[in-house]
Amino acid sequence: MAGAITLTIFAIPPAAPFLDTLAAGVLARLPDDAPDTLARTTILLPTRRAARALREAFLCEAGGRALLLPRMRALAGLSTEDADELALPDGKSYRRYADLGRPYVVHNVVATPEFSVDPRRWCFPVAGCIAYRGYFDQARAEDFALRLSIRGDDVSVGGVPTYSTLGHLPDPVFQPMLEWRDTRLVGTVFHELAHERLYLPGDSELNEAFASVVEVEGVRRWLAAHGRTADIAAYDDSLRRQREFAALLHETRARLRQLYASSLPPAEMRIEKQREFGRLKFRHEQLRREHWAGYSGYDAWFARALNNARLVAVATYEDCVPGLRRVLEEAGSLPAFYDRVVATRTLTAKERHAQLCAVAGGD
Repeated sequence: MAGAITLTIFAIPPAAPFLDTLAAGVLARLPDDAPDTLARTTILLPTRRAARALREAFLCEAGGRALLLPRMRALAGLSTEDADELALPDGKSYRRYADLGRPYVVHNVVATPEFSVDPRRWCFPVAGCIAYRGYFDQARAEDFALRLSIRGDDVSVGGVPTYSTLGHLPDPVFQPMLEWRDTRLVGTVFHELAHERLYLPGDSELNEAFASVVEVEGVRRWLAAHGRTADIAAYDDSLRRQREFAALLHETRARLRQLYASSLPPAEMRIEKQREFGRLKFRHEQLRREHWAGYSGYDAWFARALNNARLVAVATYEDCVPGLRRVLEEAGSLPAFYDRVVATRTLTAKERHAQLCAVAGGD
């Protein structure tokens, strides 16, 4: 079968010291002429404590010789203390590993009318009406997007490396996540567990922004708890760029909304629409050169054709973030923040956004 994965399984006798035997076995199978092979190896362990202990086992087995250690990842993702600190579920998620043999678990289709920056929505049990439609099969996602495009919609198809089942099933760590830097991995776990903590059916924008705020707060606390102050500064720099990127897209959406509300004929409106996207690219290049010291992290996003749906796909995660960050600061703690958001359950999405998503001064 094409793409099949061959597994080789080794057993460790129950009476043998597990970590010492594992380290000795891995080292014994390394080629003598490729000392970097171990550094390119990933070992999955149940807890961070086990990862630390295995590191010591490797150093002991090495007998004092120089050694490039493997990447060791704890599937637990969060310790009980981390979960308690953030008041997040510490259940069965992210304690197991899954390799689907592909980079993305789901492919989301986002669509808007040609002259609108408001997304089309699809309704499902449990999730409610949401601003995207997900497919496990990429070809089906692209086929659906093509049909919407033929109808005249702006469409975007984006791969998603993980997702939350909202606590209904134990979510695994997927193979591509092991290649990420640790702040992204930990942040993703916090983000998805936040969905388990609170999910409001039919309000994609609030749900994603809520999870993003919890993610950022969690990563900063996680870095501080590990004494990584220099990494906090680097993380804050990345957040600043993310906010400036989101503000740029927000400004473009506002200008497009004004354009689409005008009485221009469709042919002229299409020309002005493309002019706005050209302006967006120019503004990004200005940011990149003048404020981001040449940072190229968003270049791939701008390399693809821009349309309304691409803006919406980002806005779903970002638009409510500034307001929710204000609510967290006012609440003073994460549990109090959760209570403030939960209290809006009975409101309509419009009423909830007016209460939670507005920044100071009502902007």
